Amino acid sequence: MAHTIDELVELQRAADAAQAELQRVQKAFGRPTEGRWAAEQHTEWETAFRAWSDLSRQVQLAITEHAESEGTSRGELEAEVQRRARQPEQDGPGGE
Repeated sequence: MAHTIDELVELQRAADAAQAELQRVQKAFGRPTEGRWAAEQHTEWETAFRAWSDLSRQVQLAITEHAESEGTSRGELEAEVQRRARQPEQDGPGGE
């Protein structure tokens, strides 16, 4: 499936958000080896981990497919997608 740069950026933002959620859960619960997690905590952590893992895999595959279909450098494309994804969104032309 061919993706546009904008679609790749949105996928990267979703993966970044999922990673932030996983980090939030890990910070809230601490390391599983430092104490016993309740079943609900394990479920919440596993859900967050799977979401991040799945989205990360999707964005990596989409970047690879796009780079191959366009004949561009995968590394340069990935850097561009990450740069755009991590810029604050602007409301319109000129940031208005």
